[in-house]
Amino acid sequence: MSCPGPVHVIGANGRSGLALCRALQAEGRDVVPIVRDRARWQATHLPMPARLADLAHDPGRLRHALLDATTIVLTAHARHLPAVIAAAPPQARLVALGSTRIFTRWPDAHAHGVLHGAQALARSGRDGVLLHPTMIYGATGENNVQRLAALMRRLPVLPLPGGGRARLQPIWQGDVTRALLAAIGRAWHGPHSLVIAGGDQVSYRDFTRMVAVAAGLRPRPVLPVPGAVLMALARFRLPGLPTITPAEVRRLMEDKIFDITPMRAQLGLTPLPLAAGLARTFGAAAIC
Repeated sequence: MSCPGPVHVIGANGRSGLALCRALQAEGRDVVPIVRDRARWQATHLPMPARLADLAHDPGRLRHALLDATTIVLTAHARHLPAVIAAAPPQARLVALGSTRIFTRWPDAHAHGVLHGAQALARSGRDGVLLHPTMIYGATGENNVQRLAALMRRLPVLPLPGGGRARLQPIWQGDVTRALLAAIGRAWHGPHSLVIAGGDQVSYRDFTRMVAVAAGLRPRPVLPVPGAVLMALARFRLPGLPTITPAEVRRLMEDKIFDITPMRAQLGLTPLPLAAGLARTFGAAAIC
């Protein structure tokens, strides 16, 4: 059940926000982009005029930008949810992007920020949902599979903690957009939280092979290396190699697997198979 009126998209200049604005435009929906940088928005050449707001430093301007909002989508970091809730009209429904990072054994500032936003939404009692995606791949300019492919172009073997046995469940950017559209069209009664993830659960070792094939590369042999050693090496910047932080290495050592039955039931979303998503990702990159 879609609310009347435009969809206010906060963070419209970001990867997920921009993809959502384009999808809403294709559906004929009115969109109000809310951004910090008007020039950057104008460079997208989308026809809808943007409103300016600073989530962290100007609550008055944010309140003014949301004055007529009935549906608000926050695609910026979920740590800004308290500010959005405070500025949103009482009747407005909220849809926001969080992260499954909140479930990690090693929470960082990003995870703490998402948790802070989730708690604020739960306390607010507002109608809406916080969607927690797993690792997103396939967006223009994303730095997940593209960085991995760049690493494999440089290395004859791929050092992975524990040999890459930990499992992950990436979600294609197109499915994130579809999830947002479905969430916008659903009537939420009270605050909700929902994981959105891909349908394929693969080990990181197999994931690297799938990325290599999609990128037109020979899959690299995996060299098992203790996680502590790789975390220490990650502190040094090696010329010609993509930057990988110790925290990223540590996250490669834990499973990131989630039940997507609630996603299917509540959003009607069947995610694109991983191989197909990777093929589209690198096919689009080749065209660009």
